[in-house]
Amino acid sequence: MFKQLSILFISVVGLSVFSNPVLAQKSNAKQANQSKYSFKGTITDEATGQKLQGATIYITELKKGVVTNVQGQFQIQLNAGNYIVEVSYIGYSIATKTVEIKGITEMNFALNHSAVESPNVTVTSFLRATSSRKTPTPINIIKKEDLLKGSGTNLIDALSQTPGVTQLTTGPAISKPIIRGLGYNRVMVLNDGVKQEGQQWGDEHGIEIDEYNVTRIEVLKVPASIIYGSEALSGVINIVSNVPVAEGAIRGNVFSNFQSNNKLQGYHFDIAGNKNGFVWGINGSSKSAADYQNKYDGYVFNSKFKELDASAYAGIERDWGYTHFFVSQFNQKLGMIEGARNMAGQFTKQIAINSLGGLILAQTPATDADFSSTNPNIPYQHIVHTKYTLDNNIKWGAGHLKANIAYQRNERMEYGNIVDPSEKSLYFDLGTLNYSFQYLLPEKNNWKHTIGVNGMQQQNKNKGVEFLIPEYSTTELGMFFFTQKKVAEFTLSGGARIDKKGVEFNELAPTNNSTNNNSTKHQQKDFGDIAGSFGMTYEASKEWVLKLNIARGYRAPNMSELGSNGAHEGTNRYEYGNPNLSSEKSLQFDFGTEWSNEHVSFSGNVFYNMVTGYIYYQKLNNILGGDSTIEKNGQKFYAFAYKQQNANLYGAECNLDFHPHPLDGLHIENTLSYVRGNFNNDVDYSNNLPNIPPFRWLSEIKYEFGSSSGNNKSAGNNKNNYISLQFDNVSSQNNPFTGYNTETATAGYTLINMGMGTHIKHNGKQICSLTLVAQNISDVAYQNHLSRLKYTDENMATGRMGVYNMGRNFSVKLNVPLVFD
Repeated sequence: MFKQLSILFISVVGLSVFSNPVLAQKSNAKQANQSKYSFKGTITDEATGQKLQGATIYITELKKGVVTNVQGQFQIQLNAGNYIVEVSYIGYSIATKTVEIKGITEMNFALNHSAVESPNVTVTSFLRATSSRKTPTPINIIKKEDLLKGSGTNLIDALSQTPGVTQLTTGPAISKPIIRGLGYNRVMVLNDGVKQEGQQWGDEHGIEIDEYNVTRIEVLKVPASIIYGSEALSGVINIVSNVPVAEGAIRGNVFSNFQSNNKLQGYHFDIAGNKNGFVWGINGSSKSAADYQNKYDGYVFNSKFKELDASAYAGIERDWGYTHFFVSQFNQKLGMIEGARNMAGQFTKQIAINSLGGLILAQTPATDADFSSTNPNIPYQHIVHTKYTLDNNIKWGAGHLKANIAYQRNERMEYGNIVDPSEKSLYFDLGTLNYSFQYLLPEKNNWKHTIGVNGMQQQNKNKGVEFLIPEYSTTELGMFFFTQKKVAEFTLSGGARIDKKGVEFNELAPTNNSTNNNSTKHQQKDFGDIAGSFGMTYEASKEWVLKLNIARGYRAPNMSELGSNGAHEGTNRYEYGNPNLSSEKSLQFDFGTEWSNEHVSFSGNVFYNMVTGYIYYQKLNNILGGDSTIEKNGQKFYAFAYKQQNANLYGAECNLDFHPHPLDGLHIENTLSYVRGNFNNDVDYSNNLPNIPPFRWLSEIKYEFGSSSGNNKSAGNNKNNYISLQFDNVSSQNNPFTGYNTETATAGYTLINMGMGTHIKHNGKQICSLTLVAQNISDVAYQNHLSRLKYTDENMATGRMGVYNMGRNFSVKLNVPLVFD
């Protein structure tokens, strides 16, 4: 009945969405008295007064914008109301202001190369476009320009520079985000408003998003179940890929990246246009890398990967709102690092040899040709993620209806048979229909109310010869109410949500060596919960803001935790699910403060998170009291089952950015992150939670020069140059989860990184930007505590356990903007 009701709901509301032009026309007819007004002004350089042609004025909530003409002037038609306006120009800081339109409105903007980035930026993770200064929750914004300055090998690498965010890695191609010590299904990843669905439960499963096609990222570090439902227990990573360009513009980029350590080559092309309200865009990316190296392991065999991505969108923008249609595909092949070595310490690969009795398997040392190839060896994964999205924002009465419907298919194939390379050992075929409908009521007396419904239909099929999790289907449906209120210097926000989730699956047969999908028992599990939050910001002065937030979140168990029954390759575990698990529940308290002026900015947050029913895996004992083992295909695995108990997490993050006057171009920035997690009761004599990162201190000195601000008003054709020196100090982790030998202590380390970049211009127009980054200059051999490669085989030649992280790496990035306005 629950499934039928949700399907009926989708059909009714979906029909309404597809008929939006008719509804919009009726709505506009009823509100003919609501006039459109002209919003106009001029954009200039603050230091020189030069008028900036081609600057962009953008209203995020409407996805609508315009570019300035040769006189630096702009004009756009808007309905009466309050809007957050962002003004940007390449090489300048973004200016953000809240503008009230109630007649013909004129406002000028002077952009600068401010030593301190504006703390007031637009945030879209709270349904309405909101000023970050007024949000009570800790949130970090990563812009495309920030991503260009990094040297990571995947998208989560870039996010790991954010305070409170780390990554669980399995080599350079697989990274999972961890927010304040919680990861997997506890972190929700959104891409253009759609919840990313791609087997998030797995250690060796990354996210399937094109790194080169990202415009901005918002990292929300609190339980956000009130808006997004289950799996937003620890926070949300909101990735914005496709942003329509301003009216009358055709713009794009050509990008390339080379990295020395693993010979990574990356290329990207995109172009988008907007003419008379018709918007469109296309882009494509490719990435390939050979095996990476470090001074202890040399080249790490089968750490290579290849990736080919593409996407496109088209839509219309009218007075009634907009409708956009997106399609994308992520296609990646990546090697699975096993770490097997011979007695001489050489990495080995498995080969099949013909003999009189047929094919036999043998191990042989990997060759230089193996290390330099970008084609992964067996075992490897092949992931294809295809997504179709219909995104609508419709003027409905005095408010707006946001409707987002998406279908995504995640195909994850694992190849592990050297005798039959085409055989798919594992093949998860996951199809998901996501839907989200939100009605934004008109603002009245400084109240902003939003009501919404969202959920999904999902089905997973097993098409491989082996099985780890059963085939299943699941249905989710949730309703919420969220509100914001401005009272003098206070901004209050909060709301509540109710959810239902149903899961159906057949338990896998409990046989040690079976590769048949024999089922023993049909399971139908129902989960439901309530979420809520209350937050407050107090703008004590123009420079100082105080923030407080209390949030209750939850997470339903995933299918691996409920129904797994198989060998989890690469983890040396045979996992048994537990269908009796209940939902995890979280209650988190956050307190933060921000202070900034022209030359100093500071932000700090402390948090305490109580998690009821924290889910973890526990090693099983045999009848004699020793470890329980399962033998499969001649290999022994330790047996684990999922359990749960209560836990607590607490910690803090802070950032200090200092720019001593008169050297306004000099940045001295320090970022500190600390998190601690404990079980309420010991688990095998350890009360530490797994996957807790150690204390980290990032210290960077950067000098910007060649801009048109301050004392440096002329720098020829090279503008906005910078050079930076960074110290990445990671403390030792002496509080690992040692229960069942799950984790070991990890030594600390310090990495030294350098970077430099420039914007090359001609006649005032940007020709290209060039970025050079040197990472781990001193070639430190280190193991990150959250690297799963720590637990691969021992190197018998050196006695060192596991595989080490990447050594010294040089990165070159070239970006050429295309402007056809």
